[in-house]
Amino acid sequence: MRQKQAGGMADKFISIRNVKFLLFEVFDLLSLSKYPYFSQHNQKMYNLVLDAAMKMSTRLLHPIFEEMDRNPPELVAGQVKVHPAVAGIMKEFGQGGWISATFPAESGGEQLPSMIANACFAMFFAANYSAGVYPGLTAGAARLIDSFGNETLRKIFLGKMFSGQWQGTMALTEPQAGSSLTDIATTAFPTDDGFYKIRGRKTFISAGDHDGAENIVHLMLARIDGAPAGAKGISLFAVPKMRLNADGILAFNDITVSQIFHKMGYRGAPIAELSIGDKDDCRGYLLGEPHRGLACMFQMMNEERIGVGLGAASIASAAYYAALNYCRQRPQGRKLTEKDPSSPQVPIIEHPDVKRMLLFQRAVVEGSLSLLMQCSQYEDMTRVVLPPEKNRYRLLLELLTPVAKTYASEMGIQSTSQSIQCFGGYGYCQDFPVEQHFRDMRIHPIHEGTTGIQGMDLLGRKVVMENGKAFVLFMEEIQSAMNTARKFPGLLSLADQLDKAVKQLQDVTFQLAAVAQEKGLEIFLADATLYLEFFGIVTVAWQWLLQSISLQKAQAEELSASEADFYQGKLFTARYFFAYELPRINGLAQRLTDGNPLTVEMKSCYFSD
Repeated sequence: MRQKQAGGMADKFISIRNVKFLLFEVFDLLSLSKYPYFSQHNQKMYNLVLDAAMKMSTRLLHPIFEEMDRNPPELVAGQVKVHPAVAGIMKEFGQGGWISATFPAESGGEQLPSMIANACFAMFFAANYSAGVYPGLTAGAARLIDSFGNETLRKIFLGKMFSGQWQGTMALTEPQAGSSLTDIATTAFPTDDGFYKIRGRKTFISAGDHDGAENIVHLMLARIDGAPAGAKGISLFAVPKMRLNADGILAFNDITVSQIFHKMGYRGAPIAELSIGDKDDCRGYLLGEPHRGLACMFQMMNEERIGVGLGAASIASAAYYAALNYCRQRPQGRKLTEKDPSSPQVPIIEHPDVKRMLLFQRAVVEGSLSLLMQCSQYEDMTRVVLPPEKNRYRLLLELLTPVAKTYASEMGIQSTSQSIQCFGGYGYCQDFPVEQHFRDMRIHPIHEGTTGIQGMDLLGRKVVMENGKAFVLFMEEIQSAMNTARKFPGLLSLADQLDKAVKQLQDVTFQLAAVAQEKGLEIFLADATLYLEFFGIVTVAWQWLLQSISLQKAQAEELSASEADFYQGKLFTARYFFAYELPRINGLAQRLTDGNPLTVEMKSCYFSD
């Protein structure tokens, strides 16, 4: 049993005050209501939704955070058995409209902004990441069917998925292909009956099978028999575990689970390997146009990348609040200026190095959440504005998606590690929650494309797309923030520091572009991961400057003591980020521009014993 004293299962896992600060003060969520698509929503309704999400997180998800980890899924007679609460979770998420929340009204949704929906899922993930992925994956899969399915398919699948009766998945990875989607071998054979016969294998499929739902609907990439090689030959299919027969009864669709994987963390949700069409009787239904599947799937993949970043920031939030709770209550040692050994011990939060560790965690958590809300705002704007403004928000969202995913997941590992450090030896023990948060966190730099893939995506595709237009727009966004910040005397130093960092980012980007021209693609992309790290630090500094602008505005008003402490604490965290984190780009800039292609020149045979 976990300890219930200081540092045990802390009641607080996320700050709803910070969530509302980001939504209403930094990103002006209410401004969306001027657009007809979101006009039915107001602040009262948004607060009700946020409060309901927090209550649901506290009541339904958080109490089984440890249980789901200690009792992982099992494969029994071909069926994956999960925690018995999963069925109830899916049902409540369905009945509460959480799965369909952001869908258009004509599809059965509530037309909620992505900002508010992602804020709610941040609470769910912070309370219990494993539990939150079941409805989250279902919503993403349903969106693909809504976007690319015909009316018949939408009628068959959407209602059941929205209700939580049917689980949705994203089935991309294959054992022999890994992240190289162009090497997919799963094959779809056309028939004259309106479906395809699917045959192949898929692996590492999150929620790929379980008994908490009546059916599993796989959004699956496959190559139509005879299709061209490479990415241009891939199509997208809806492939259910159970298909409806002529009588409307569910029948087996020739998909079996060959194994489930036993993981270091994120144990409450199964990761399955699937064998498809062994009896030549698996039916799949084409979504979108033939050979255009990868473009369709990237809609869900990009949403899931934001979701992975959201999950990482949320887990880091839960670990931070566990550490904060512990540090406030754990007495140890005395202040360095206290020479009397008989004087009372002080809580460890009074020690400067502990404050540094807590500031680091808060800077990562709240900086990451801010960036994720920024991406959500861009997504919302693509729904309500017309071209060319719509293209502006689309480009910004595409550029920042790999950054938001990677910064939150990579820095989330470091943040959660610092949470363990705050606990000392206790943090390494199962009696306290942070060891589980650390294990749950570790999958996020791998999920939905590794950090290396995200780096190549940013530098090799996003920065240069449309002749660098997305990068130019990003620079304009940061410049606008710096111009506003300079209106506040207290922010002049931060604005100047960010201005210098942005110029460094521009210089590094232009020098790397020259490398691509002179030395080729391999050397250009060799350190793309380091470029992504550099880009992420500058991006989150921008987010802390945006938050600081809102802080300055709020502090001009008369505040209660608790509100004054909240804003002052955030301002100290912003100052911490600029003083401790932003300077890290100097070493990265030096490495990225020194012209040494060490990793390209290193031969594999040199890795000898």
